[in-house]
Amino acid sequence: MAQRAEGKSIGQVAEETGLSVHALRFFEREELFLRPVPRTGGGRRVYEPADVEWLLLCNRLRESGMPIATLKRFAGLVRSGPGNEPERLALLQEHERAVRARRAELDAALEIIHGKVMAYEKHVREGTAAGVWAPAPPR
Repeated sequence: MAQRAEGKSIGQVAEETGLSVHALRFFEREELFLRPVPRTGGGRRVYEPADVEWLLLCNRLRESGMPIATLKRFAGLVRSGPGNEPERLALLQEHERAVRARRAELDAALEIIHGKVMAYEKHVREGTAAGVWAPAPPR
């Protein structure tokens, strides 16, 4: 993919990040970028590699369940520059705790599901699956 000398277009960034053009515009409106996105004389947005890198991080944070409001707060802290690293750390630590808790819940659910898979595999293999958890016949 050819990269223009003045940076990347919104379409290129959408393709690289998996975000839609609409989502990129939303990120800009919500001030989720670390800098104002510059525009060409014709009004087209021009993104730099650092913008793409930031968006990829934002994607991961969103995919892991970080609310937009928290992401916006984190972006504001980063945008503010040095001096607020303890606040950034606390925000990320809280998110990490939340993700680990969700992961533990998913692991517990996966354990139960895996047990059922193993039971059904055994029944299917042994030909004893007929009637396993079959609904009761109507009375």
